[in-house]
Amino acid sequence: MYLPEPIVNLIDGFQRLPGIGAKTAQRLAFTILKMDDEDVADFAQALIQVKRDLKICTVCQNISDQDICDICQDKSRDTSIICVIQETKDLIAMERTREFNGLYHVLGGAISPIEGIGPEQLKIPSLLERLSDEKVKELILATNPNMEGEATAMYLSRLVKPFGIKVTRIAHGLPVGGDLEYADEVTLTKALEGRREV
Repeated sequence: MYLPEPIVNLIDGFQRLPGIGAKTAQRLAFTILKMDDEDVADFAQALIQVKRDLKICTVCQNISDQDICDICQDKSRDTSIICVIQETKDLIAMERTREFNGLYHVLGGAISPIEGIGPEQLKIPSLLERLSDEKVKELILATNPNMEGEATAMYLSRLVKPFGIKVTRIAHGLPVGGDLEYADEVTLTKALEGRREV
């Protein structure tokens, strides 16, 4: 089947996204063709803006449109508790529960020797720098309950021990092998409530 090069390039572009197979990429590309020119321009501008205007928060490593994200600037949050998560999408899931009012630290992944990700690829130095602040009393390890997340939590608990900070792990109300971003609010709330000291 022959398709013009621009549509083939668009399909290829969509296929580079995680979870998008050939048929879905083709469906998305043809949906773009049917959209109004203005809507397509807005969509393209949104893509460009995300890459151009977003940065990493200098405190928690979350994505932000400013040097320090809104969560880190929020004076009503409990600065004595830091919740360590793997990715920004996990932060979004935690915030949906409306149960956690502390601060976050985004690692940017998990230890995974198979994928060539070691502790040096994660945002651990900036976490350790934050822990030197005497205000921090508890570190919640909310990495995913899979092999990589457990390895990362164990590594961090050992690394943080000399700081004398209480280290807890979210309870396994989450299915083993699951990801935080797919958990519902009730499950995440129970996991937070049932966290345990490591």
